[in-house]
Amino acid sequence: MLDPAEVAAFRGPIAVTAAALLLWYGLLLGLQRGTKYRLIAAYAARGETFDRYHGQDPEMLAADRAVANTQEQLVPFLVAMWMHAVFVDPALAAVLGAAWVGLRAVYPMLLGRSLERTQSKRVFIATGPCYAIIAWLLARTVWVAWTA
Repeated sequence: MLDPAEVAAFRGPIAVTAAALLLWYGLLLGLQRGTKYRLIAAYAARGETFDRYHGQDPEMLAADRAVANTQEQLVPFLVAMWMHAVFVDPALAAVLGAAWVGLRAVYPMLLGRSLERTQSKRVFIATGPCYAIIAWLLARTVWVAWTA
């Protein structure tokens, strides 16, 4: 077991990791699942059948994209943040990690409720900086490792 003082140095990255996972589960269970059941009810009220996997409902597609895009970035983000936290600076990793989580949290709002209304430039407000954060965390860690 690590010394408590050593563990304390990683409180920020630990909190960011928990927040990132809570965000992803919130999108998965809240947004995606909630959209699915709301659409099932709406389609039923109109006498139609909601086709979850073969249908092209723009609201369901938007919810799916919010979950999938966050999941796609989650693994590289967590790896890059933790490598930076362990080998470079846990405090800076936590600050950049918190920014990443905040940007990912606004992504569904920028994406919009319906995929047919999505504007790539608006979505890039969240995705662009997220990619940059991951790239910086990774590049800085590699730089420190090779110049040490």
